[in-house]
Amino acid sequence: MPVPKSEFDDLRSLEFRDPDEVLDDDEMYTVYEIARLFQGLEPGQELDPATEDILLDWTIPWMLDNSEAFVFAEPADDDEPGHYGLATGETPAGETDGADADGE
Repeated sequence: MPVPKSEFDDLRSLEFRDPDEVLDDDEMYTVYEIARLFQGLEPGQELDPATEDILLDWTIPWMLDNSEAFVFAEPADDDEPGHYGLATGETPAGETDGADADGE
């Protein structure tokens, strides 16, 4: 049920950090680890499933909104998650910069 703003003493603007403020540019992370880091937690911290779901609900849209800042690595096995890291301006191996063979 909605609550009147006047009932709150401390109202702040909603601000999100940039990916380079959350991740180390030399590391690759699972989405679960990114969710923890995004909230200021250690990447390996144990969480109950309900809390982890809430963190993922915030993290996945943030990652999509900042998709140009990320690179992706396929998982080693089908039952493992992929890994994400910061794009460093270099074209990842096996990926093109959008130009075709004629340079267009």
